[in-house]
Amino acid sequence: MDTIIQSYFDNLHAEDKQKQYESFQSIMEAIDKPVDWAYDVWEQLVENLTHSDNHERARAAQFLCGLAKSDHEKRILKDFNAIWQVTYDKKFVTARHTIQSIWKIGLAGPEQKELLLIHLADRYRSCINEKNYTLIRHDILVGLRKLYDQIDDESIKTGALQLIEEEEDPKYKKKYATVWRNV
Repeated sequence: MDTIIQSYFDNLHAEDKQKQYESFQSIMEAIDKPVDWAYDVWEQLVENLTHSDNHERARAAQFLCGLAKSDHEKRILKDFNAIWQVTYDKKFVTARHTIQSIWKIGLAGPEQKELLLIHLADRYRSCINEKNYTLIRHDILVGLRKLYDQIDDESIKTGALQLIEEEEDPKYKKKYATVWRNV
C-alpha cells in the first residue's frame, strides 16, 4: 500500500472531522476500481465489522463491499455473513450505509452476485416487521438497479421487478417502481 492510501486510513481517526470525511471519500474513490492493496487492510476491516464504534462498523462494511472487486482470493464469500450482519446493526444509519453499499459485492463475480441476490431478495421479503422497512426495501431496489446498470444482467432486473410486484401497498409499489423506470 502506498503512503497516500495509508495516510487516508490513518486520517480516519484524526481529531478533525473534515479530515476524516475527506479521507473516507478518498478511500471510497480509490476502491471504485480494483486495487492491489485490498489484503493489506482486509483482516482489520473484517475485525472492525464488530467494533464498538458504529462509525468503524459502517466504514469497514462499506470498504469491504468496495474492495470485493479486488478480491481475487474470493475472501468475500467467507466474510459475507459478517458484512451482512451489519445490515441489521442496532444503529439504523450504520445498517443503512451497509445496505446502500452491499450491491458492490455483486461486481466481484458470479458466485458473489448469486450470494448477494439471494440475501437481498430474502431481506426484501422478510424486513416487513423491521422498523423503517420501506427505506430498507427502497435501498435494496436502488442497489439492485446500480448493480444492473453496471453489469446489464437481465435476471437482476427481472428479480427486482418481481419484488416490486410483491409490494401490497400501492403507494410504495409506485415509489419503488420509479427506481426501475427507463430500463
